[in-house]
Amino acid sequence: MGSAGLTKAREKMMAAGVDEVAIETFAHYYRLLEHGETGMIPEASIEPVEMESLADVEVAEDVAAEAIRHTAVIKLNGGLGTSMGMDRAKSLLCVRRGLSFLDIIARQVLHLRGVYDAPLPLILMNSFRTSSDTMAALARYEDLPVAGLPLEFLQNKEPKLLLDKLTPVSWPKDPDLEWCPPGHGDLYTALRGTGLLDRLIEAGYRHVFVSNSDNLGAVPDARVAGWFAQSGAPFAIEAVRRTPSDRKGGHFARRRSDGRIVLRETAQTLEEDRAALADLTRHRFSSTNNLWFDPVAMKRVLDERDGVLGLPMIRNVKHVDPGDSRSPEVVQVETAMGAAVEVFEGSRLIEVGRDRFVPVKTTNDLLVLRSDVYDIGPDFVLDQTSEEVPFVELDPAHYKLVGEFDKRFPEGAPSMRKAAALRVAGDWTFGKGVEVIGEVSLAADAPRRVQPGAVLSADA
Repeated sequence: MGSAGLTKAREKMMAAGVDEVAIETFAHYYRLLEHGETGMIPEASIEPVEMESLADVEVAEDVAAEAIRHTAVIKLNGGLGTSMGMDRAKSLLCVRRGLSFLDIIARQVLHLRGVYDAPLPLILMNSFRTSSDTMAALARYEDLPVAGLPLEFLQNKEPKLLLDKLTPVSWPKDPDLEWCPPGHGDLYTALRGTGLLDRLIEAGYRHVFVSNSDNLGAVPDARVAGWFAQSGAPFAIEAVRRTPSDRKGGHFARRRSDGRIVLRETAQTLEEDRAALADLTRHRFSSTNNLWFDPVAMKRVLDERDGVLGLPMIRNVKHVDPGDSRSPEVVQVETAMGAAVEVFEGSRLIEVGRDRFVPVKTTNDLLVLRSDVYDIGPDFVLDQTSEEVPFVELDPAHYKLVGEFDKRFPEGAPSMRKAAALRVAGDWTFGKGVEVIGEVSLAADAPRRVQPGAVLSADA
C-alpha cells in the first residue's frame, strides 16, 4: 500500500467514490512525488522541433469526408472560469447574439453532420461542478445525442496534499477545496475508467478529436481529420507559431536521448532555463490543445501499462484556498493531456493557423471574441475579419471579473477590426457603437465614459 500519506489518500478517494483506475494513477504519481520527482525538463535535455504545415498538406476531399465520418469529438468542459469570477461552467458565457460557447460548439457539430452525413458525436468531459448546468443548457438540442454514446463523462478528482507532510489536507471551511482535478491528462484515465474508450471502439470510431470548450476555433475540421487519417499516426497535436504573448507558455521540443517529441510546460521549466523558454527563435511552436488520437492505439498502450499512461508529472504548489494566501500550502499533482505525444511511437505534430486557436482565458480575450474581429457565419465557424488579432489589456481592477466587465460594455464590444491594440487603465464605460483604430491607450484616475459613436485612435 505504500506510505501512510498514500494510504490516507487512497482511503479518502475510495470514500468519495473515485474510480479505481484514477486511484491507481494517483498512486503512481504520489510515489514519484515521494521520491523527489519534480517533472522538470532541463533545456540541455531537449532541442527545437520542426514540423509540416497544414497549409502545405494535400488531403483529397473523399479522404477528408471518410475521416470525419469516423471521428468522435470530445470537449474539455470542467472549468468554472473562477479566475473571471464565475461559479458555473465557463462555456456558458455569452459570446454574442445570445449564443454561449456551448451553443456555438453544438451548432458547429450539427452543421458538419449535415454537410458530411456523419454521426460526429459530441461528448463533454465535465467536472462535478459543471455537469448539471452544462447538460441543462444542451437539453435544447434534441438531435445532439448519438445513440449508444453519452453526452458527457466526468473527470476525476484527487486530494490536495499538504506540502510538508504529503498527506491529504483537511479544510472544514469548504471541504470542496480539499480536492483538485488531476489536470487534463486525466482525460485518458477517465475514458478508460468509465468504459467510454471501449464504447467508441466498438461503435467503429477510428479517430478522436479533443479540444478545450473555450476555444471556438477548434472545429472538428474534415481536412485535419483527413490529414490525421492518412498520416497513420496513433497520436497528433495541432501546433501554432509562438508569439510574444506565448513567451511564458509551454512549447514543443524533441528529447535528445530518444528523439521523442515532448511538450514542456512552464511548470516543468527550471528557473535557469526560463530565458530559453521565452526564446521564440529557438522554441517556435506551442500547443493549441487540439489533439487527435486513434482509440485502438490508446487502448493498447493503456492496457500494456495497466491503465496508467505514465504522463510526465507536473508538481504545482498552491494554497488550499486559492483566495487566501494564509491558508496551508499544498501540492497538486497534475498532468497535461498533450504530454501523451511522447508516449506513442510515431506521434506527429502539424502547424495550423491561429484561426484554430482562439482561447478565452481572460476578459481581454473575451472582448476580442465579442467584437467584430470575428464573424460567425451559417456554419458557426469563426471567420477572422482583420489581418491581425488586436492586443487587449484591460485594467484588472475594473475588468477582470465578468460581472464588472459586462457593466463597462453595456451596449456590447467596440468595433476593433481596424485596431492594433487597446490598453485601458482606470474605470472606463463604453457607449454604443465605439470604434477603435490603430493603437489606443486610455487612462483615468476617476470613472470616465467613452461616448456612443466615438472613434478612438492614436491621433484622436
